[in-house]
Amino acid sequence: MTETHANGGTPGLKPAKVLFGAVATPAPLAARAIGTYARGCLAGAQALPVDGETWQAMRLSRNRNWGHPKLIKLIEKLSVDGKQKDGWPGLLVGDLAQPRGGPMLTGHASHQIGLDADLWLTPMPDRRLSNKERETIEATSMLSDDGLSVNRDVWTDGHLNIIKRAASYPDVERIFVHPAIKQVLCYAAKDDRSWLSKVRPYWGHHYHFHVRIHCPPGSADCAPQATVPGDDGCGTELDDWLKRLANIKPDPAPLPLPAPPPVAAAKPKVKPPMTLDQLPQACSVVLAKDNPSLQADIDAAAKAVEAAKAAKLAEAANKAAAKTAPKSADKSSDPVDGKAPAVSAAAKSANARVDANAASAKALALPAAAVAKPVTLEKKSASQ
Repeated sequence: MTETHANGGTPGLKPAKVLFGAVATPAPLAARAIGTYARGCLAGAQALPVDGETWQAMRLSRNRNWGHPKLIKLIEKLSVDGKQKDGWPGLLVGDLAQPRGGPMLTGHASHQIGLDADLWLTPMPDRRLSNKERETIEATSMLSDDGLSVNRDVWTDGHLNIIKRAASYPDVERIFVHPAIKQVLCYAAKDDRSWLSKVRPYWGHHYHFHVRIHCPPGSADCAPQATVPGDDGCGTELDDWLKRLANIKPDPAPLPLPAPPPVAAAKPKVKPPMTLDQLPQACSVVLAKDNPSLQADIDAAAKAVEAAKAAKLAEAANKAAAKTAPKSADKSSDPVDGKAPAVSAAAKSANARVDANAASAKALALPAAAVAKPVTLEKKSASQ
């Protein structure tokens, strides 16, 4: 993987989200998750069928119902187990990944390697939704109007059970939910609290819960996330999240003040989007497979990678040269052990000026007193 650019993508290259967002089909390669959840791509993706007996895919126009085969299998299993064991009517499935993973044109920093799934907290209806309905129906928020607690009119034991069921699967690495949902799960969980450690509070996630699975076998280039803490996460961590949410709630509107004079608003700095050279190099292979129209962009990214490597090597060579360069022998300290001090560059320059002045004085027949005396390095006495 190339070094991350502190200021975003590499100038002159197309954003990676434009390249990956333009590809409508998966890479015909062995299934492999490459990179990190928020910086990578997906080879050999499998599509979740639009309809199953116990699930329906939503927002079909986005073409984000793709994932690693392990993820697709897990979603199908969860939908069946949820209905048979927990009484959950079925899953409405939101975004998984693009056909070749990678950054998306809209939303989601993660969902790049085919191991993330957004599952709606709205139960599946007992009929097939039309394509139009799948684009326009809004998911139901689980929050009360205060934004800090769960709305008991919409939250049910079924919601708890389907999240617990997902967390119980060994392949699930973690699940993201809104802090208020985490709080109600902590209250409702009884003696078996082992699954709670996987359920992590995070911004948003009150319309859906976000399931993330571990790096699957055969994906050597997949970078795992740090292991979740072993406790149930219902103590200090959750309290901190709830405090953060409370602190961002708006205060009551103050009395209106006189309008200040108009001032040109400063334009906010926007971080340039990620570019292909910032993804693992294997992602260029994934993107290029059966996509000759993108070859020029892939070649440009490869050149940027080589240029970055060359610049890094040059910088290292310069630092090494600076460390081994001999230090100046110029010294201006007083004589030690009867040795005369070296004449400094400043003294040499001053004496040169004296010589020039003497020559000028001779040429102009100036009196000798008008010529400055040569500079010497005499040691001052203690009385001076």
